[in-house]
Amino acid sequence: MLGIHDLPVFVLSGLLLNILPGPDSLLIMTRSATQGWRAGVAATLGITTGTLVHILFAALGLSAILATSATAFTVVKYVGAAYILWMAWGLLRTPGGAPKAVQADLPALPYARIYAQGFLTNVLNPKVALFFLAFVPQFIDVHAANKPLAFIVLGLIFDFNGMLWCCFLAVFTAKASARIKLSPTASKVLNRVTGGLFVWLGLRLALAERN
Repeated sequence: MLGIHDLPVFVLSGLLLNILPGPDSLLIMTRSATQGWRAGVAATLGITTGTLVHILFAALGLSAILATSATAFTVVKYVGAAYILWMAWGLLRTPGGAPKAVQADLPALPYARIYAQGFLTNVLNPKVALFFLAFVPQFIDVHAANKPLAFIVLGLIFDFNGMLWCCFLAVFTAKASARIKLSPTASKVLNRVTGGLFVWLGLRLALAERN
């Protein structure tokens, strides 16, 4: 069909790759733990939309620019790293240890803003574009009549499966967080640890090579 082969292997590989931790899953878990599963799903939808952009660009050959142009890759990776570090700063400066009465009054992020965070975290990561260029073509026959269409179909399958996993992660994290009932001190530590992980991810992206 469409020159696609080894579809079960593609689906299984995609699921395993989605399960691997990264900035996307970390953002979902952070939002779910602090604001509930709906916030985690909002981040998931933003990430899913960002993945759609990468799929479309890769199918049209635009992502090849990132693979061949050192300047384009550098610009995108630094913008993405700066955004991740900016989110890290927001987590690190969150009080977290305030009394519960005060915490209850802290404003929650609008879902639209959480969606935008998920979208930007994903779409500004050039490694995602290069991943699609390297991974998806392995499951498309070299003699396929319409390679871009086959690429888009595989990309949509990958994105849909990823969305299902991320929604599960959002609900699971929110339920687990509600049962644990973190103390203000533990909440503060969680913010610091998560912020530190975002710093590490941002620096890793900034130092990433094009290979």
